[in-house]
Amino acid sequence: DKLLYHFDNFIPLNEVEKNELSCRIIEKSIKKKQFILQKNDVCFFYTFVVSGLFKMYTVDQNGTEYNLQFASENEWICDINSFHFKKNSHLYIEAIEPSVILQIDKPNLLYLFTHFPKFERAFRVMIENKYIELENRLLQNISQNAEQRYNFFVNEYPDLSNRLPNTQVASYLGITPEFLSKIRKNVIKRDKY
Repeated sequence: DKLLYHFDNFIPLNEVEKNELSCRIIEKSIKKKQFILQKNDVCFFYTFVVSGLFKMYTVDQNGTEYNLQFASENEWICDINSFHFKKNSHLYIEAIEPSVILQIDKPNLLYLFTHFPKFERAFRVMIENKYIELENRLLQNISQNAEQRYNFFVNEYPDLSNRLPNTQVASYLGITPEFLSKIRKNVIKRDKY
């Protein structure tokens, strides 16, 4: 139901399209800290989050984690490069909370695109929205200081800022957890006056 409602926000589906979608997706329950993608694996699925929270990240040679994306309820997550080109991924996708997901593989997705153009339009809009989000994040990283980036994150993703530990938010913002704590204290102090 959540997935159908999600598509209705882009372009309403008729009964045939709803049935075709329903028979081509796989539902899974995922435990906290369970991976749905690991580095050097190929990403075979677009994943829709019914409930829960995921992070997509990479790890450098020193073991430092860099969060690229979070996905919570009613959002998609996928290593698009690996998915489309069947390349080994450089990324991890891991559950931060116990989750329920729906997944669709490339052959089924291409079938929907070919036979039901609404799906291709909906996915195009979703990918464009994610691209805009990524573009805005890149602009922030080169033109804003850490406190401005933090304030944007809190305003743009208020639900996530309450669900994520400091370490995850700091990794996303490209700062240390200690510096994030300092920023939060400054913001709280300023808000009091």
